[in-house]
Amino acid sequence: MSARVGLRVRRVGGPTYVEDRGRTGQAGIGVGRSGAADRAAHALANRAVGNAPGAAALEVTLGGLELEVTGDGVLWLCVTGAPVTVEVGGREVGAGAVVAARAGDVVRLGTSPRGLRSYLAVRGGVDAPVTLGSRSHDVLAGLGPAPLADGDELAVGDDVAGEPLVEAVPLPALGAGAVELRVVRGPRDDWVDDVDALVTGSWTTSSRSNRVGVRLERDEGLLAPAHGDRQLPSEGACRGAVQVPPSGEPVVFLADHPVTGGYPVVAVVVDADVDLAAQVRPGEEVRFRWVTR
Repeated sequence: MSARVGLRVRRVGGPTYVEDRGRTGQAGIGVGRSGAADRAAHALANRAVGNAPGAAALEVTLGGLELEVTGDGVLWLCVTGAPVTVEVGGREVGAGAVVAARAGDVVRLGTSPRGLRSYLAVRGGVDAPVTLGSRSHDVLAGLGPAPLADGDELAVGDDVAGEPLVEAVPLPALGAGAVELRVVRGPRDDWVDDVDALVTGSWTTSSRSNRVGVRLERDEGLLAPAHGDRQLPSEGACRGAVQVPPSGEPVVFLADHPVTGGYPVVAVVVDADVDLAAQVRPGEEVRFRWVTR
């Protein structure tokens, strides 16, 4: 009997994780949702290959991933998110293309001048172990499948919803220049002296950013605490919450965020813009703009 189609990791470039739509209903025991950082890109890749919406895919940070197709049969795949170059079996196919690969074919992802995270979906989904209802890796809690390493073998599942219906999908453009994020005022906006300093000028994305949050920095115009060294009791937080630690440099919470830890949430990024925040690279500029909803 022929071996089922699968994948072998030949080389990992940037950090690469297995991610699905995340863990729901676990907040009461202190477990965050996690899941894909750019939810729209993850969902688009799954739709392109005919997967169920919650199928697990690979979240590839800064490109550079190299895989070999193993076993027997045809493996359909699609790459979305940050528009990396994509090569299958020595042929360049491009990001967004729905492509068939066969045993022995090597799949290579290059790098992109814009964006941070790309999503590689395979038809049937990545069949990784389920932890608390999800196959997602949570970098903060350490839950879920380990980050990919050279030599890893990946199984392919049966998480399909239909047939692939398109040859390629369009990828949203990631423009040049400062990234603008719309924000509404948060529940603790009076815990800094001047919350409007958040939307004045631009911030630079720190190299200390990860799936927990986008850390922002600048030399002047920081958000000074309004109540000295006082702290709040820890509170629940949502994806997109803008928290201000004592340094005065805001953090935009992403997929693997914690509770507040006593620091105020002074604003919340509009949900439609959180995926955009997940694509901001270290060194890029970020600007905030107040909206009412």
